[in-house]
Amino acid sequence: MKRILLWSLLLCTTSIFAQKFQGKAYYQSKTTMDMDFGGREMSEEQKKRIKERMKGFLEKVYILDFSQTASVYKEEEKIAAPGQSRGGFGSMMAGSFSQGTQYKDVQKGVIMESKEFFGKKFLIKDSLPKLEWKMEGETKQIGKYLCFKATALKKVDELDFSSMRPRRGRNDRDKTDEEKKQDSIKAAKDPLSQIDIPKEILVTAWYTLDIPINQGPGEYWGLPGLILEISAYKTTILCSKIVMNPGEKEVIEEPTKGKEVSRKEYNEIVKDKMKEMQEMYRGRGGRGGRGGRG
Repeated sequence: MKRILLWSLLLCTTSIFAQKFQGKAYYQSKTTMDMDFGGREMSEEQKKRIKERMKGFLEKVYILDFSQTASVYKEEEKIAAPGQSRGGFGSMMAGSFSQGTQYKDVQKGVIMESKEFFGKKFLIKDSLPKLEWKMEGETKQIGKYLCFKATALKKVDELDFSSMRPRRGRNDRDKTDEEKKQDSIKAAKDPLSQIDIPKEILVTAWYTLDIPINQGPGEYWGLPGLILEISAYKTTILCSKIVMNPGEKEVIEEPTKGKEVSRKEYNEIVKDKMKEMQEMYRGRGGRGGRGGRG
């Protein structure tokens, strides 16, 4: 009975709210990093240096511009600190794992992501994935908004940076020199072999009926209110500010620039490029590192 009353109230509120409007929500995203790389032991100083270098990838601020049926989700622009921008293979690959500008239309069931990879623009277009949300009945306050809890199991994309974790294995100190050597060769040939990505993860969302639209950060949507917080594996996305009907409204429209591909096609392009670049860098290292034929 409580659920029926809640949905009835929601329908009435939605009809009143359905007038032309626009909002802007700011989200802070933070991903924790597993420092146990294949069982290798690192000092606290080494861990601290790696975390500092990775901070720009692990902590981000995003802006969600939303209307009743569509939204654009993009990273807040910021100027890199001196010495923070680095060239090389790692920096070039970072763009493929970073989220591009996302557009989603819940009415049409479409999600599009505009990304640039190795100087080429891509427009990744797919059907909007639908999660089977389970209403948990718990509530909590986020800022001035009363939020309700929902959970769902989500299939993980094979190149989802936030869900990657080092593949578990024996500790380095338990391995022979030959085993360590073979591990290094395998990692050089296929860097993704050292990474484990779960098939699916549990997602916890907190949404508010005060803004009754089925939108949220990134690819998340499908609840009877704006999603203000998402917890998925080691990433938490939390809304820090909402502005309704801002004075300067952003244009919410489908992106058009870039070669149109599906997510599966884009992932294949990235993996092929990774192999190509890894071969090139390994070749250079081989000539300089072994001093002869390898």
